[in-house]
Order: sequence, then structure tokens, then C-alpha cells
Amino acid sequence: MKFVIRFSLYFVFCAASLHAQTVAPWVIGPFTRPAQGNPVISPRPESTFTDPILKSPAHWEALHTFNPAAIVRHGKVFVLYRAEDNSGAMEIGGHTSRLGMAESSDGIHFERGATPVFSPADDEQKAREWPGGVEDPRIVEGENGTYVLTYTQWNRTTYSVGIATSTDLKHWVKHGPAFFTAAHGKYADLKYKSAGILTQLKKGRVMAAKVDGRYWMYWGEGSIRLATSGDLIHWDPVEGADGKPVELLQPRAGHFDSTFPETGPPPILTKAGIVVLYNGKNATTGGDPDLGPNAYAAGEALFDPINPAHLLKQLDQPVLKPELPYEKTGQYAAGTTFAEGLVYFHKHWLLYYGCADSLVAVATADAK
Repeated sequence: MKFVIRFSLYFVFCAASLHAQTVAPWVIGPFTRPAQGNPVISPRPESTFTDPILKSPAHWEALHTFNPAAIVRHGKVFVLYRAEDNSGAMEIGGHTSRLGMAESSDGIHFERGATPVFSPADDEQKAREWPGGVEDPRIVEGENGTYVLTYTQWNRTTYSVGIATSTDLKHWVKHGPAFFTAAHGKYADLKYKSAGILTQLKKGRVMAAKVDGRYWMYWGEGSIRLATSGDLIHWDPVEGADGKPVELLQPRAGHFDSTFPETGPPPILTKAGIVVLYNGKNATTGGDPDLGPNAYAAGEALFDPINPAHLLKQLDQPVLKPELPYEKTGQYAAGTTFAEGLVYFHKHWLLYYGCADSLVAVATADAK
């Protein structure tokens, strides 16, 4: 059975790679879409569970399933995806979000759980997560085998990056906002989201990595910033001489990231440097003329492996952009290929992304 699965995966990847283009040697990619299987996760209106706050049934993945995190565990790919129910206003951010989990032996065909594995509850984080929910996860594995989740806490008034940990991907401990105790509470009321913890490929496994004895996190939207930690739970923004968080990536006129660059999946420390995949929003005017106004595409940047704040190189063109109908049409009408999950699996990179805030898809790349 294992031989059949791997042979099938190899065939799909080889067929898709025929259209690969030459890229800079430090780039992870080029990415291609599998010939079959996408989108890999779609809404299921029939799914219900008893909400721990409402104490009544909720159709937790009725409307949209998108913006996924991904990790490899026990030889399978596990995807934690954002699922929106059918409550609230019919607008972006107007529903309650929870995280579902799906697992796959080939990275393309998934089996899904009947209930969410992570959701708002009657706990210490309720005021930050209800009724908006838990959104847009990224996940890494720590050196001791503990999984660390970064996600957006959204109560429909304010938002922040929450931290949670688990040993089995099913039972989670919430630790609250990443910056809550930083600088004696200086960032306790800050609005911030989109956080990817630095990782490294070690013996075939992608795990949280240290530089200069510290863990590093690329975070933020509008511009991408940096933070450090000693334990993967409590984080301190890296500040400049002005006492404000340093800005590493900013909007570039005429490019796909002409407005609102935003951290993507957990960055990868490679021999060439730190590869940061990020999402960029195209401006309505003065952006990339080959990309629609307000569309989101994924790009890559390279940072110094010794100084994670030092930008070395940055691609002018996206490595993934909305091209297919389900990437251009959905809840987010301008279209997105919003990357959040990156895993190393069977000697390939698998990039999981949200399509128009509605579906989950995957793109693949040969590992160099």
C-alpha cells in the first residue's frame, strides 16, 4: 500500500513539473498545481458540533474553508484549516471561525474530522476570540515534539496573534497573545496578526530553528516585522532606535505586493539564508498591471541566516498567483492564493493556500 501511494504521488508531481520555470537557486519552487485533486478541502454544510459557548449545534464549516496550516506527523500530512460557520453577517469577518483538521497519506487526498479541533470556548481567551473566532493558523514543531500554533484571535473589535501548544494536534493549551507580556505590557493592546516562526529542515523534518540562541518570528501585515523568543510562547518584538518594531518588508509600487505584504507560512532557514514566503496585496492603482486590483499573490524574500533582520534579496514576481476560477471567485471577489502552510513531504515541498477566502488548495515543488 505504501508503494502505491508513493508511486501515485510521484506521478502527479512529475506531470505537474513539466511547466516549471527556472528560478534563482535560493528560491523554494517553482510551484505547480497537481494535475488532479484541487481544491483539496471544501465546505461541508452538513457538519455540526455542539458549540461549547452556545451549548447548541453549529454548522461550523458550512460557508468557507480556507487559509490552512500544515505539518507532517507519523508519515502523513496534517492540515489545520480555517472554517466559517453560517452565523453572523454575510461579510468577510462576520462569521465565527474555528479550525478543522484533515490528514492525508499523499498530500492531496484528505480525510477530515467531523468536529473542529480548535475553537473559541468558555475559557480565559473567550473575550478575545468570541464571537469572531480563531483564524489563519500557522504551525511548527518544537525540538521536544510539541506543536506550536500561531493564529489570529478575533472578537470582531480587535485582533492579536494567539499562541497555543499541543502534543497530538487535537488537544490544545491556549497561552494568550504572543506579545502580551513583552516590554512590560507595551504591546498588550496592539492589533497584529500573521505570524510565522522560523524553521529548518533537519533529517527530513521541518522544525523550529534557533539563530544566535533565540527563536525568531516574522509577523505582521501592511509591513512584515520580527520578534524573538526563548520558549516559543512568549515573544518580544525587535525594535529599532525609535522604540518601534522594525519593518523588514514594505509595499513596493508596481509590484504584486504594492500594498499590504503579510507573513505567509513559517519561514525556512536554508544554506542560502532565511527564505520567507509571504502574501502581497496588489494596489488598486500603481500595482502590478498583470494582477487584478486587490488580488493576493505569494512571493519570496531571502534574509541573512546570521542576522534575520537583514534583507538580502526579494523576488519581483510572485511564485503563486490567482489563475484558476476557484482562486479568482469566492468570498474574496478579487481573488487570493493566500499561502500559510508549507511542508517537506516525500522529497517535495507542498504549499497549502487559501483560495478567495473560500477553499483550500495545494501547489508542489521539487526539493533542491
